[in-house]
Amino acid sequence: MFAFGLTVVRHGETRYNKERLLQGQGVDEPLSATGIKQAEAAGLFLQNVVFTSVFSSDLQRAKQTASIILSYNGNTSGVEICYDPKLRERGFGVAEGKPISDMKTMAKAAGQPCPHFTPPGGETLDQVRSRVKVFINTLCQEIVAKQESQPFNEVSPLKSMQDYLNNTTEKQPSTTNCVELQENYQESSDGTLDIHANVLVVSHGTYIRNMVKYFVDDLQCTFPKSMKMSHAFSACPNTGMCHFVVTVDLGNKCPRTVDCIFINRKDHLEDIKDN
Repeated sequence: MFAFGLTVVRHGETRYNKERLLQGQGVDEPLSATGIKQAEAAGLFLQNVVFTSVFSSDLQRAKQTASIILSYNGNTSGVEICYDPKLRERGFGVAEGKPISDMKTMAKAAGQPCPHFTPPGGETLDQVRSRVKVFINTLCQEIVAKQESQPFNEVSPLKSMQDYLNNTTEKQPSTTNCVELQENYQESSDGTLDIHANVLVVSHGTYIRNMVKYFVDDLQCTFPKSMKMSHAFSACPNTGMCHFVVTVDLGNKCPRTVDCIFINRKDHLEDIKDN
């Protein structure tokens, strides 16, 4: 089975996040002092992961976060960050730069739930999910093409879920989650798993939530049994992390299945105080 690890991180905090103002695509705000500390904590958390590819939204807050994370990683020398506009936050049109409460008021006036409401000039959720799908399909094609261009024995695949988890982060998911994921793979693939790449993606809150929804609706993403679905679709905190294992159909080079290892982790932020 051909698979790769996918670590998805939301950008660090900006002044607009702290003041609960919508940024979207039109507001390109840098990280706040707290956001820089959050990105540094994420970098320490992920410092031992050997990332083979790194992608980031081309908005400043994501670019800064990705750069800081890589600055703490000694295993990614020579790996360049690819800045991809497909990873941008949802466009919120006329609501950008305004308080989130203003969008809630607009949604209420339109008789729609706020998360599904599209402000004038904004991007629909279907349009965001379309960007997600294009990015994931392109990513799978690029990883397979890269794999085909080099001998298999140079990749050093990991042979079990537990080995993979042990090589992914310093702080491991709970023992329960590890056991449950191991059992899932034993049922489907005799306990073996070849991880041929580790990909880091730095993006935005609404985009990440729509990525998870795409994984669930289109690719039947599995989750640890102890995880509640309400958590899977909850808001990702600044520098919150999600980790997935994506298997790829080598025939059409498209994603076949997705398994969630953890979602919206924030324990690396425990020692960070808001300024």
